[in-house]
Amino acid sequence: MDEIIKNLDIHAKGIWCPIAWTVILVLVVLLIPKQKLNWLQIYYTYGVIGLLTWISNSIFGVFLDLVDFGDASVTGFAEMLTYTFIPSSLAVLFLNMFSREKKIILTVIFLIISLFIEWTCHASGFMEYKKWNLLFSVPVYFVIYYFVLPFHYRLISEIRSED
Repeated sequence: MDEIIKNLDIHAKGIWCPIAWTVILVLVVLLIPKQKLNWLQIYYTYGVIGLLTWISNSIFGVFLDLVDFGDASVTGFAEMLTYTFIPSSLAVLFLNMFSREKKIILTVIFLIISLFIEWTCHASGFMEYKKWNLLFSVPVYFVIYYFVLPFHYRLISEIRSED
């Protein structure tokens, strides 16, 4: 039992921050009016973006060792929430408001929101930069919001649920 609790990393410094962001963002996704996405598209977006986030963490966090979340030796509960729900929820919110006319302004708004969430995770002590810097995230978030998510939207735009 002690090993399970240790592996959950529930005593990590700043663990409240990713848990709070996860709860807030998932509640917002559940409660907002669905303008552009239906529930099936939201389901796909959570899966695809969650997978891409886990792959990115494997590359940047594990292989290149640029950043650590919580205890570096384990993938704890809050770290799993961070990879699975925060980026996916932001992607759903972005795509739910997406239009070509608002593409650049939405990209800038969500880039700022993403930077703020990252900063709070770092300031709370949950996220530790090693060979990374908050400013390095700017081009990454820009590419995701300006190119990757609109491409994903085109791929899922044909998915319709039978509500």
